[in-house]
Amino acid sequence: MTMTGTVRLVAANATASATIEDNVVEQQQSPPQAPFRPYDPQYDPLRAPDPGAGRAYAPTWWVASAGTPPEDDGPLLRDIDVDVAIIGSGATGMSTALYLAQEHGIQATVLEANQAAWGCSSRSGGQGQNASGRLKRSQWIERWGLDTAKKLDAEIRGGFENFRHLTTQIDCDAHDGGHLYLAHRAEKLPILDAEARLMREKFGYATRMMSAEEVRRDYCDERETVGAMYEAEGIGIHPLKFTFGLMRRARALGVKVHTSSPVQGWQTIDGVHHLQTPAGVVRARRVAVCTGGYTGQALNPMLKDRIMPILSNSVVTRPLTDAELQATNFRSKTFLTDTRTLRFYYRLLEGNRLQIGSRSAVTGADAEGPMHLKLLTDAIARKFPPLAGIRIDYSWWGWVDMSHDMMPRITQPDASKKIWYAVGYGGNGVSFSTWAGKRLAERVAGKDAGRDVFELPIYGSQLPFPNVLGVVESRAFAPFRRIGQRMLYKWYWLRDEK
Repeated sequence: MTMTGTVRLVAANATASATIEDNVVEQQQSPPQAPFRPYDPQYDPLRAPDPGAGRAYAPTWWVASAGTPPEDDGPLLRDIDVDVAIIGSGATGMSTALYLAQEHGIQATVLEANQAAWGCSSRSGGQGQNASGRLKRSQWIERWGLDTAKKLDAEIRGGFENFRHLTTQIDCDAHDGGHLYLAHRAEKLPILDAEARLMREKFGYATRMMSAEEVRRDYCDERETVGAMYEAEGIGIHPLKFTFGLMRRARALGVKVHTSSPVQGWQTIDGVHHLQTPAGVVRARRVAVCTGGYTGQALNPMLKDRIMPILSNSVVTRPLTDAELQATNFRSKTFLTDTRTLRFYYRLLEGNRLQIGSRSAVTGADAEGPMHLKLLTDAIARKFPPLAGIRIDYSWWGWVDMSHDMMPRITQPDASKKIWYAVGYGGNGVSFSTWAGKRLAERVAGKDAGRDVFELPIYGSQLPFPNVLGVVESRAFAPFRRIGQRMLYKWYWLRDEK
């Protein structure tokens, strides 16, 4: 999983805490606006009406190391009329704005509740995979058949190649080293082997299996693995540098980015959308929603109960010493995930810090609980015993936009209303979000009519409501989703660990 965020100061180590606090002060002084409001570590999109206004970034490693944010256009201070309004300034929103300007001559206005790229793009794991949503290609075939699966693969592969090109144009610490999917138990190896074979035989990839010895010799001495599937399509990035790069390009083409400007009310009058922000109304002919896991229930009825926000945790250690690098045999910055249902994702970053992430709390109110940090530090000790007890310099959590059928949607849910959205990546949006932005721009510009690609499942339908066992779908299930989530977490743990 790749979408994380929020502040946790590691009080157990005074040095680490001071490091984090220093970074918060430094990044809060960078933008030219008024002082930021404090970050809310308990923000919950199923409870709060909006993400706040002008709140500070989470003190993630990405924020601490991204440098000065690009200039923006500050808070909206008056009523304005625009052609296209984009809600959300992450990778999806900024790429939508970029492609609208670059390919369609449309200069959009971006509304951001807090700071530029404040949501997923400043908290994710930065793992750019050749994927989108939570389903594997074998599951695509089960759901839609081989023909549709091949067309969907071509689309998502095209998105990955577009992302790969962008990472060569934007300074974002990109490491084009593929992806290792590590089996954490022996019974997972046949499943990985079958997927690797399908990837080769049905989709033409060079995916292959590796032994545990090969992983430990050539990549890192990860003690849990019993083998791995290697795929060449994987690029690790600094997600905030990447999104800042998109933003700079978009603003150079005339895009406006208004920070500290959450949409707190939405009315449509005579076909014009009136978006209420704290100090002004945006009257827009067309609206694109790109709010990811931070999509509040009150934003628009078309999105209510259609996104299940899931918390994910991430930590970054102090830099590893030469002795620790030798003891763990880190030879690559290729990123890794394991085969747990609530998987761990990890890699060595620039500067030789270890990053690792996984699931977090169920609700925002519980996000600061120490057991969620312990889940990750215990994982470090299991996977890399020489690093047991290593100092954690950065620790955060945040919201992943999970769709109820595990696949994203880039769509216009009602043809009679000029509203589009691109959400539901399920933790695999680092690479595909920019392609989603390109496709969303085409749709907003009216260039999607009659094109076969927009008949694919991720484009041709809207996000579903919650369902029970994939059989019965109903909005009536929405109030009970977190009860089900707690039960599933317990079941997943039993299945993965016992």
